[in-house]
Amino acid sequence: MAPQNELNTILLGTKKGAFVFKSTDGRRSWKMSGPFFEGCEVHHMIHDTRNALLLAAVNNSQWGPRVLWSRNLGESWKESKVHPRFRKGSGLSVDAVWHIEPSSAKEPQRLYAGVAPAALFRSDDRGDTWDLVEGLTNHPTRKKWTPGAGGLCLHSILVDPRNPRRMHVAISSVGVLHSEDGGKNWRFQNKNIRANFLPNKYPEYGNCPHKLLRNPSAPEELYQVNHCGVYSSQNDGEEWTEITENLPSTFGFSLAVDPNESSKIYTIPEQADSNRVPPNGNCAVWTKRKSGHWTRLNNGLPRRAYFGTYREGMAADAEDPSGVYFGTNTGHLYASRDAGESWTRVSDSLPPILSVSASQS
Repeated sequence: MAPQNELNTILLGTKKGAFVFKSTDGRRSWKMSGPFFEGCEVHHMIHDTRNALLLAAVNNSQWGPRVLWSRNLGESWKESKVHPRFRKGSGLSVDAVWHIEPSSAKEPQRLYAGVAPAALFRSDDRGDTWDLVEGLTNHPTRKKWTPGAGGLCLHSILVDPRNPRRMHVAISSVGVLHSEDGGKNWRFQNKNIRANFLPNKYPEYGNCPHKLLRNPSAPEELYQVNHCGVYSSQNDGEEWTEITENLPSTFGFSLAVDPNESSKIYTIPEQADSNRVPPNGNCAVWTKRKSGHWTRLNNGLPRRAYFGTYREGMAADAEDPSGVYFGTNTGHLYASRDAGESWTRVSDSLPPILSVSASQS
């Protein structure tokens, strides 16, 4: 368990601001601070441990999309001097900042941001200014990318810890792309990914990944959940294998990888694209190890529930045993301090929760 007096944090982005939950008693109890950015949609919040910065992707119809950061867990915030923006005359305008991702420890000043319409921005000064990664925006297939129901958002960014020039991104209604030269050139990596909603069920692009993650203890292993199942890749995205197996449905949004146990993942299936609730109302988190079947984890969760989760709505921490957390579109936050074996409700009175991340110090 987490040592006494160690600080654990759960960071939440919601449709009406951001919240920070803190625990100093081994994740037994949590104290909330916030809301920060009241009335704004905070699509993502993350702790950049390299620089001890809390970063937030804040979106507001009046002020536009912004990136802000805090050095004191939200007590005060500072705004980027130059936010992610397309050049004037490009015909493009940033609708929202969806995701912020620190680069590897080898590039301590560098951050990435994914936005809608799908584009990647880079900061080399810890988020103070942002520049467009033009290689992705200028991809030769770009004009053929078609927004889905959730728009055309770049929501997942993976930087290879072994070589930060090697990157992956996931874009809704487009798929997974890979770069080996720091973002100058990109190629699709969607081999064996089904797209049941298209005439060609296995297209080069046009898939709709909902979340893409890397296994921190085995960087060549990638995982994704999408419209048509959960998939794993053992060769850095070159080929994918469906691992939906005994899950109650193939549709889902949220995904987490256990930082402590290699190749162990968590997900929350939903009934269907047209009915985004737990299958048959049976609320559960499901977990799988590399060579095993999916196991249902629902001890402490409501017996019947009809909420859903968003693509950033699940996270795991690196304590031993791991903490696992998820938030719902009805404002419920659940936490487990024993790798999902049992759950407690941390809060049931928040705005719809868009993102969950966890850290410890």
